[in-house]
Amino acid sequence: MANVTVIGAQWGDEGKGKIVDWLASRADVVVRFQGGHNAGHTLVIDGKVFKLSLLPSGIVSGTMSMIGNGVVLDPWALRSEVEKLEGQGVTINDDNLAVADNCPLILPLHRDLDGLRETAAGKGKIGTTGRGIGPAYEDKVGRRAIRVCDLAHLDDLEPQLDRLCAHHDALRAGFDQPPVDRAALLAELRDVAPFVLRFAQPVWKRLKKVRKAGAKILFEGAQGVLLDVDHGTYPFVTSSNTVSGTAASGSGLGPNSTGYVLGIVKAYTTRVGSGPFPTELEDEVGKGIGERGHEFGTVTGRQRRVGWFDAVIVRQTCAVSGVTGIALTKIDVLDGLETVKICTGYRLRGNVYDYLPTHSADQASVEPIYEEMEGWSQSTVGARSYADLPANAIKYIQRITELIECPVALVSTSPERDDTILMRDPFVD
Repeated sequence: MANVTVIGAQWGDEGKGKIVDWLASRADVVVRFQGGHNAGHTLVIDGKVFKLSLLPSGIVSGTMSMIGNGVVLDPWALRSEVEKLEGQGVTINDDNLAVADNCPLILPLHRDLDGLRETAAGKGKIGTTGRGIGPAYEDKVGRRAIRVCDLAHLDDLEPQLDRLCAHHDALRAGFDQPPVDRAALLAELRDVAPFVLRFAQPVWKRLKKVRKAGAKILFEGAQGVLLDVDHGTYPFVTSSNTVSGTAASGSGLGPNSTGYVLGIVKAYTTRVGSGPFPTELEDEVGKGIGERGHEFGTVTGRQRRVGWFDAVIVRQTCAVSGVTGIALTKIDVLDGLETVKICTGYRLRGNVYDYLPTHSADQASVEPIYEEMEGWSQSTVGARSYADLPANAIKYIQRITELIECPVALVSTSPERDDTILMRDPFVD
């Protein structure tokens, strides 16, 4: 039996929550390995909606869930999300949730800095969620982060606070803000520490134990490869590596443990916030797709930008992330369109490209080359076998697999967990 790593193969919002939840029922452990509570996963189970930002999607199905060291953890957001899910009837305790004790913390000062920078950037803003993710990762690599394990040693925190505040006080002064209130910060940490510490442990050690026992492990990524800090549309990216390789470093298991790589791909393309988007539709067709797909961010509530399926970028993300197979989601949103289009290449200054150029100005200037296909009038909603799909929908899926050079493992036909067509089982392939 293979382990499975799930990543988003576009700009995030591909429907990872439902797919991970569906896979979690077949797994023994689910591990989040990067990002923070800027991620947004929506699960619909028997008509009941669960919205997750930080917790692994497996928590709703009762699967053992772990937050790995590659995640930046807002302890107050964790407490709020746990309390909300418990209010919806989900059982969460230290038997089914573990938090890596070496996770860096997102603090109020990180949220402050995030907001101050975006406001000051004006037209140059990146479009962050404002939740402090970037500044927290900066402090991690700057070796001044406060980590989960430090919550058990708050009386010894002064030297770390000295390093942290020396950096942030200078930045805050540049924005005409007062220094960090160290006493208030310590008081907030003392308040939340007991809640977080009940889940804290060496996640790498527990993962090693369950792997040795033969457990099936599901590694859950956040955002999408096009938001990867190295491989994405820089600088309009997140602050972590979102590619599948991060599953190893962000969980504490080696690269030989991460198994089958499942790339989640929407049947069209969306992105939230600023940055290039070659196939973006700003007409009635795009508006209609966005309305039918309920394209609003789970975390931010912002309306997502919508465009045709871009086979160029998905082929590229599958390559850099070593995708074994894709899960195609939201095919039902395209029901009823007379024509559907797929981007097969780009034109830029008279040249044709089969990849997205690296420079942001070139990315913003490329002109998509489209291939048109006949749409389908029949509904795909709720289909649970490939034979139930309309012929033209099947042709569309087959053409996508040809262009991205990667097979389809799953097809999702509605937000409901069981409306899923299994073509290849990631846990056994």
